[in-house]
Amino acid sequence: MLTQDSQERREYYRIQDRIALQISNEPDPAQSSLLFTLLNELYLLDLEAQPLLRSISEQQRTLVNYLKITNKRIDLLANALAQELIKEFGEPQEVTISEQSIDFIIPDRCPADNILTLRLILLPQAFGLQLQARVLDCQPVSTGFRVAAVFHEITDTQRQVLARHIMHKQAQERREALADQQE
Repeated sequence: MLTQDSQERREYYRIQDRIALQISNEPDPAQSSLLFTLLNELYLLDLEAQPLLRSISEQQRTLVNYLKITNKRIDLLANALAQELIKEFGEPQEVTISEQSIDFIIPDRCPADNILTLRLILLPQAFGLQLQARVLDCQPVSTGFRVAAVFHEITDTQRQVLARHIMHKQAQERREALADQQE
C-alpha cells in the first residue's frame, strides 16, 4: 500500500535556481543564435572529453596539465559568450528544476500538453542547453502564470548536464549554510 509520503516522493531532486531562459512555441526555433549553439557545443564536447582526459592522466601527466590549462582557456571564452547571451536572453529568472522537469513563470497562459522549446543558460557555469518540454499545468499567479513542464525526449547527455548542474548547486548551498552556521 502506498503512503501519502511515498506518493509525493519524486524520482529526481529539485532545486530552486536562477537561470537565463528563453521560451518558444516553435519545435526548433530559427532564432537559435550562433553564440548559443557554440556555447551548447562547447559544453557537450567538454563532457565527452572528460573520460579521455582521465585515461590520459594515468600515463602522461605533463600532457594532462597542458590539456587542463587549454580547457580553462576555453572555459573563459565560454563564460564571455554566456555573458553576451544573457544580454540577449534578458534578466535571469527564478525556476524550480530537476533532471526531469521545470517550473517557471510566464506572462501568458499556456495550454496543457503544449510542447515548448526552452533555451537555458545554467549559471554560473554558463552551460547552454536547448530542451523540449511538455506543459503539464499552467496556473495563474500574481505575476503571470506558473508553468509546470516535463522535459520531452531528453537525451542522456542533456540529463547529465542537468544532474551535474543540480549537484553543483546543492554543494554550493551546503557550503553557504555551513558558512552561515560558523558566523
